[in-house]
Amino acid sequence: MNDPYETTETHLERLLGRALNSFDLPDALVERLDNALAHASSLCSAHHSAGLHRETYRHTYLLTDGSALTLWELVHNTGRDGTPLHELYVEESEVQLAAARLGSPGGAAHRARERPEEPKALTHSAGPSLDDLAAGLLSELEAGRKADIDADIALLSSLLSEPAKPRPRRYVPDNSPDHARRVLRRAENDDRPGEDTARLLRTAFAHHITQVFGRQCQVEGKDAGFMLYEHAFLLIDGSETSLWEVEHTATPDGRHMCEVYETERTAREAMELRARVR
Repeated sequence: MNDPYETTETHLERLLGRALNSFDLPDALVERLDNALAHASSLCSAHHSAGLHRETYRHTYLLTDGSALTLWELVHNTGRDGTPLHELYVEESEVQLAAARLGSPGGAAHRARERPEEPKALTHSAGPSLDDLAAGLLSELEAGRKADIDADIALLSSLLSEPAKPRPRRYVPDNSPDHARRVLRRAENDDRPGEDTARLLRTAFAHHITQVFGRQCQVEGKDAGFMLYEHAFLLIDGSETSLWEVEHTATPDGRHMCEVYETERTAREAMELRARVR
């Protein structure tokens, strides 16, 4: 279910477009999905018999506010001529109940009315009820499912985490004090580095620029781009210092804006805030 070349936006369009019951999803939930940054999909269960094939999938999305949202998909072959049909649910209990109903008398016909079922003799059975079957299935899957969801969330969150390995630097002596002045001059944030930092950077001997982060996303329904650069400076006394520059278009009119911070942490916090509120 994971296509490495498919964007999260395309994945969502495909998922919602093929679901028979997508109109049942809450509008607020669909609006939150518009802000999804990344996704992960996995097969949770499968049942294949002579007459019925069904699978359930979990689709987890990382949102711009750092939270995760999960949709549960049921796929079954109860369409005309065995055509696969897709359904979406917000809760795992809902998709498990829907899957259990597929195996009940008339359950598949309810989902594909255009494909008539052959008449079957009804017999009384003293076996477990549908609710008991669904409850047992949920109990059996509950422990492993939570671990799987946590793993997906951790995977998606790692896309926004800081790099684990230090980035190599190759300092270039190229009028570095002037470069520092230009970086500070184009900063528009009120909490940009002050005169003390500017005075220190006048002693810069060389500098190195690294792109640390880059992503396109949706902010309040509009496209926005975020880029994070480290401007590392080698000072005349042999010490090092950095400026962290955020370039983004998460502005009311979509214009390009630059912000500069003294630490990577404050720069990333600023990007997160900009991604939440425009």
